[in-house]
Amino acid sequence: MGIVHRGASLSPTKQEIVEGWLPTRGWAQGRTVAEKVGEYRLDDPAGEVGVETIVWRADDGALLQTPLTYRSEPLASAEEHLVATTEHSVLGTRWVYDGCGDPVWADTLVRAILTGGHETPMFFERDGERVDIPPRIEVSGSGSADASAPVTTVDGVRDEDAVTVVEAGGHTIALARVVGTPLGEGPQLTGTVAGEPDVHVWAALRDS
Repeated sequence: MGIVHRGASLSPTKQEIVEGWLPTRGWAQGRTVAEKVGEYRLDDPAGEVGVETIVWRADDGALLQTPLTYRSEPLASAEEHLVATTEHSVLGTRWVYDGCGDPVWADTLVRAILTGGHETPMFFERDGERVDIPPRIEVSGSGSADASAPVTTVDGVRDEDAVTVVEAGGHTIALARVVGTPLGEGPQLTGTVAGEPDVHVWAALRDS
């Protein structure tokens, strides 16, 4: 489960962070953010790292996918994947990483794909009671395994045009940075955006 700290502030905001980072990414091809479409979160089994993928509509209408991880301390040997640091009014300083360089993101994604996992339900608390937040993006893995071996390392990250390929824990993950880019066959994470009929392939494994 994921709790939202309603009313908390973030400085700089997630959109400001991504807007400043996109011009450094070749796969963005000069696109800029027009609006936030939604997000989906996956659970860190240890409960330490926030794992969130945000989907943005670009100025040309394309959907851009940016997986981010939020940490209370820097991730060792991952300086090249650091997007920004930000101040959360409840949680304090957060180190924000491109998820493709974070083994916790890789672990949660591989696990979701192979076990048929779904996005983490989100909620906030009001007057001591839980209030569920309807998801704006719903995702589902194509697998049906009971469990998967944990991914503990990211061994390589490279961009292939609009796809980022991540070698992690013996798996090859293909992530569609520009949603709709073909990812080939294999186990997949698919999903929908609230109010839209299209089913998108967000990520796939190339090692099966």
